[in-house]
Amino acid sequence: MEKSWQIIRTDIQAVNNVCKALNCSAVLGTILANREINSPEKASSFFNSSFKDITPPFSIKDMDLAVKRIHSGIKNNEKILIFGDYDVDGVTATTILYQFLKDTGADVSFYIPHRIDEGYGLEADHITRVAIPKKINLIVTADCGSSSHEAVEAAKTAGIDVIITDHHNISDKIPDAYAVVNPKRSDCKSGLEDLAGVGVAFYLLICLRKCLRDNNFWGSLPEPNLKDICDLVALGTIADIVPLVAENRIFTKAGLEVLGSGKRPGIKSLITTCKINKPLLGSEDIAFKLAPRLNAAGRVGHAKAAVEILTESNPERADTIAYSLNRMNIKRQEVEKQIFEQILDYLKVNPNLLKKKALVLAEESWHEGVIGIVASKMVKRFSRPVILISIRDGIGKGSARSIPELDLYKGLVTCSDELESFGGHPMAAGLRVKTQNVKSFRKAFEGFTDDNTIANDFRPKLMIDYELGFDEITDKLIDEIGTMQPFGASNHEPLFLARNVEVKSSSIVGKDHRRMLLCQSSSRSGKKINAIWFNVDACRMSVKYFKEIVFRLQWNHWNNKKTPQIIVEAV
Repeated sequence: MEKSWQIIRTDIQAVNNVCKALNCSAVLGTILANREINSPEKASSFFNSSFKDITPPFSIKDMDLAVKRIHSGIKNNEKILIFGDYDVDGVTATTILYQFLKDTGADVSFYIPHRIDEGYGLEADHITRVAIPKKINLIVTADCGSSSHEAVEAAKTAGIDVIITDHHNISDKIPDAYAVVNPKRSDCKSGLEDLAGVGVAFYLLICLRKCLRDNNFWGSLPEPNLKDICDLVALGTIADIVPLVAENRIFTKAGLEVLGSGKRPGIKSLITTCKINKPLLGSEDIAFKLAPRLNAAGRVGHAKAAVEILTESNPERADTIAYSLNRMNIKRQEVEKQIFEQILDYLKVNPNLLKKKALVLAEESWHEGVIGIVASKMVKRFSRPVILISIRDGIGKGSARSIPELDLYKGLVTCSDELESFGGHPMAAGLRVKTQNVKSFRKAFEGFTDDNTIANDFRPKLMIDYELGFDEITDKLIDEIGTMQPFGASNHEPLFLARNVEVKSSSIVGKDHRRMLLCQSSSRSGKKINAIWFNVDACRMSVKYFKEIVFRLQWNHWNNKKTPQIIVEAV
């Protein structure tokens, strides 16, 4: 797929303003200006914001109701159930709510549904099968519940109150719960709609701790330090790919510091299992190493294992769970590869499908726990929305992923007559559809895509921050770039362009990664720099010269040493 490269046109005056305010290089000033951090005030807010700068937590609709009801449940020793989702966002949200309530002495338990056997979200069946037998008085959801109308009604009939904490898109017809704490409600004016599910749960705990403090609850009990649970807030926030700006950036920065401290035995075991060997963890370590292993539990096993490792205090037991999660992740990778290759083979036989603007494919043999990852890989490969549907017993369960130019959730709303249920975000969603309706759903979604996109939307776009000569690469510059972390959605890692690059030496690492020593022919100093290029096509393994390369710039940590390294993104 041909990529569209574009060097961002930057306001020179804005760059000068930022450079003067921060006493930084023109390169960093340009990168910041490219992100509309174009004044001393915005630069100060970006780099220096702290917990005192977050939006008031009680500004979220229904937060006061939720806090009062939970306080009452704690005080009256009611049975409280935390009901969570099975992805990293849901698991971390479940864990922080569960642990905080345990610290208060509450009678609390948690439940996460099995992805394959039960599916996503709180259902009426969970009320009759789980809540009633356990004599639950109060259910608090974590990262789910915004479409659980029938479950809430079943709970009310049984005399059980439900508090929903969630961040998924929600219709104007909200469940008739005791409280619905979701910043995406149309009547919520907090401006916190970018929070992850764990971020919403964390806001709830900020408010609940204040309520308990105001009611002289703690007494001889130690009041929980909420910064200590920011490690889990960072995990869930990065894993759910929400914008890493404003509150999300504040929480994640604090969380990365806690992660690096090794306070949580389960995280420490996971870090060892992942073979992460550097002083401070970054968002990449979470996104590509920690999160996949935690997610693997819900994909090919049961997500309760992820909660168990996050709450485990015994290092030896944590090591055992980490090893198990790693094995699950290996299995997940194997299944994912099989499905991906099966789809590629199918598209070779049916090339006309690639003339369509959306790919909607269904198959009985697909493992529904991994098709979301495969859909993401398909989007990256073919640059169009992809919906993969796993069919079993007359029902298809689908995972959908999109491109930035198409709002997936709006598309599913448009096609809702063909669906049993759906939920999610503009870029990722899940759905249920009867087998006999798959064909009509495919036609409807393809029609929506045709009506809401133009040809240029399907060309992958690389927005380049700066044309950077090798002579400009210094230790100070790499350190400056590092101050912008954590990187993620809405604060992507800077991309650079270099021209006329020669390969001085090269070797193959693993199956298809290429390690190189590069030199720029226009360099006055003849400076050479190490580079790594991941997932290289076989035909490019021996290329000796690149007219242009797009790259990221980082420190490479190895054997307690750090050296500059280029990560090649495109050539």
